[in-house]
Amino acid sequence: MKMLKQLMVAAVAVLMLSSCGYNSMVRDRETVDEKWSNVESQYQRRGDLVPNLVKIVKNYADYEQETLTKVIEARSKAKSVTVDVANMTEADLAKFQKVQQSLKTSLGGAIDVLIERYPDLKANQNFLELQAQLEGTENRIGTARMDFNEAARAYNTNIKSFPRTLYSGLFGFKRKPYFKAQEGSKNAPDVDEYFGS
Repeated sequence: MKMLKQLMVAAVAVLMLSSCGYNSMVRDRETVDEKWSNVESQYQRRGDLVPNLVKIVKNYADYEQETLTKVIEARSKAKSVTVDVANMTEADLAKFQKVQQSLKTSLGGAIDVLIERYPDLKANQNFLELQAQLEGTENRIGTARMDFNEAARAYNTNIKSFPRTLYSGLFGFKRKPYFKAQEGSKNAPDVDEYFGS
């Protein structure tokens, strides 16, 4: 009798789990993971362009050690901060955003300084192509961040919806944070300002 009762409880549990939305929570979590990988990939793309900047400047102008050192250090810090998407917190994402913003600011500042000191550099084809690649990368980063936020919203809504909110935590489904605008940045960055044009 006890065995039959346990089998019935197990059968009811299986039936409940099949319609409880577990699979949709897994699907949404996997989508968030995928979108996070896309975000990391775009930030990696930006970081990978830094050696190209160094190479162009070394070949074209006097070596700007101080200017490029700041960019290289910011790149190193950005590469050292990683986020585990499975256990991501608001603080983790904020730290990640901060070092990435530092790299973006360093790159923009370096380009401004270089253009100011070497006006002819604006006409250098390699430099112009690098600027275009950086601009495209910034656009890709913005898109990847937006896609991540959309996936996180869908996932968070799913795990917080009734009745899933009652048991999603039991299965390890935790809320995902969102990318937020940097403090003081009400408007999208001005590309001309970013690239010193």
